[in-house]
Amino acid sequence: MDVNVDKITTTLTELATTWGLRVVGVLVVLFIAWILAGWSRRALQGAFEKRKFDQTLTRFFSNMLRYAILVGAGLGCLGVFGIQTASFAAVIAAGGLAIGLAFQGSLSNFAAGVMLLVFRPFKVGDLINVAGTLGIVEELELFTTELKSLDNRRYIVPNSSIFGSTIENVTHYDTRRVDVPVGVEYRADIDKTREVLESVPAKVEGALSDPPPQIFLKELGASSVDWQVRVWCKTPDYWGVHQATVRAAKQALDAAGLGIPFPQVDVHFDAPVVAAIGKAS
Repeated sequence: MDVNVDKITTTLTELATTWGLRVVGVLVVLFIAWILAGWSRRALQGAFEKRKFDQTLTRFFSNMLRYAILVGAGLGCLGVFGIQTASFAAVIAAGGLAIGLAFQGSLSNFAAGVMLLVFRPFKVGDLINVAGTLGIVEELELFTTELKSLDNRRYIVPNSSIFGSTIENVTHYDTRRVDVPVGVEYRADIDKTREVLESVPAKVEGALSDPPPQIFLKELGASSVDWQVRVWCKTPDYWGVHQATVRAAKQALDAAGLGIPFPQVDVHFDAPVVAAIGKAS
């Protein structure tokens, strides 16, 4: 009886020594991993905040790093007890694949949102034309971008549609060029017309002298000789300068007696057709 007790005691001692040390080691590792995960999250968050990175993405990436460290430490500790972690990795991979397939549209919007936040092709307050929509950027989120149209309508555009298309940032530069087309009648003298139109930019309030304005002879149109008055202005003044340029061009042409023709069509009849009509009448 004493032999059996001694054997049981020895076995329990060996188990306690072997597994007890392992349990203590695992607890120590998990504690260190917990501290390291928290420190890494704060460090990454602080680094992003110093660079004035997007607050939403800052929290997301910081938390992802923390969870990755904790999950890695947990899987590593399972191996200490002889549990095969390869099956867990397979389950996680399969789950990730299933989630990815189910949310591929949302993930593409998310990825596009991250790229837009990193590369910054536009910012809040810019007037952009993208995905067939013209509007002022109100908010750039992870999955969508909110635009306000010039007539005060709200658009929610998926980020994947924005990042996968051409982005026109209308207000990116400080200055813009105003192009005003002007059609003048064919009988008007070319040199006189140029002289009259060259007086227009000086009458436009808000027009810049550098870059200099330009009077461009564009083409011989169907009903008129087509010109273009080009003046530069500050971007916020664009529409005011555009309207003032149209007004000044019209007044200058009227003062010089140069007409702006209506669209017209010349109709010609062949002689046999005219003769046939005469006989019929």
